[in-house]
Amino acid sequence: MTTTTHEIHLASRPSGWPTDENFRLVETELPDPGPGQVLVRNTFLSVDPYMRGRMNDVKSYVPPFRLDAPLDGGAVGEVVASGDDAVSVGDTVLHQAGWREHALLDARAVRTVDTSRVPASAYLGVLGMPGLTAYVGLTRIAELKEGDAVLVSGAAGAVGSVAGQLARLLGASKVVGSAGSAEKVAWLTDELGFDAAVNYKDGPVGRLLKEHAPFDVYFDNVGGDHLEAAMFHLNDFGRVAACGAVAGYNDEQPTPGPRNMMMIVSKRLTLRGFIVSDHGDLAGEFYRRAGAWVAEGKLTYRETVVDGLDSTVGAFIDLLRGGNTGKMLVRLG
Repeated sequence: MTTTTHEIHLASRPSGWPTDENFRLVETELPDPGPGQVLVRNTFLSVDPYMRGRMNDVKSYVPPFRLDAPLDGGAVGEVVASGDDAVSVGDTVLHQAGWREHALLDARAVRTVDTSRVPASAYLGVLGMPGLTAYVGLTRIAELKEGDAVLVSGAAGAVGSVAGQLARLLGASKVVGSAGSAEKVAWLTDELGFDAAVNYKDGPVGRLLKEHAPFDVYFDNVGGDHLEAAMFHLNDFGRVAACGAVAGYNDEQPTPGPRNMMMIVSKRLTLRGFIVSDHGDLAGEFYRRAGAWVAEGKLTYRETVVDGLDSTVGAFIDLLRGGNTGKMLVRLG
């Protein structure tokens, strides 16, 4: 027998901001799983900023998405058929075949997750790749020390909101965030425990941060003017964990870099970029610590959820425009 299902293909490569025309909803047929395979009905799909880079045909740390083929990304779902004794029908699994309703996968490509204490969607956010990214950036890349003052850009996003909370749990003396609306600023300070936050749309971010400076660590999700401002407000020997530069992802021409690069020398700063997939050895430690913090209510999260596979493209574009608070997810019926 076969399963009739739908998936989203990359129809063309975006130039600048993606549009609906760059994607195509396709009906397809999947066979029953063979030996060592599982068929998964996806329940939640993740859309993430890094996916924009994979839509370009350029060499990077991961291959670009192929044209006229389904996109992929994090997803959780229910196993509906299994050809492997290690994975049972009814199991909830995490995998990388998102942007589709069903996925036929090797059993080795899925990880069974425990949904008795947290919902499945949490494994795409606070207990998933975004959470691990925040943990790696603070502990290994920035080498956060007790008493450090920490600045986080993109602080109301999936990674930034966890980074700010983890910084506090790991002993930071002060945590300041930058976000794009008054509502997000209030969420950071009233619910997540940030000491302060600024709305970068209220004026030059360097000026807005002045009253909260200086900082020892900057967790950078944005790049551009935020990186320039952070370098200006870092203490000597400050450290930058460069996670992303979403401010420039849709630029058609390269964005000029920060104008104060000499501060790297004069302040003896350390700027280090990282890709979370290079640090899988920290995953077990992160899941143990973060899982306990979530269970204890010390690490909280919010999800922005849209419904239906046909809403995935819109959710992705809205994510790039800052339309999410916390993790952006697509829920499938």
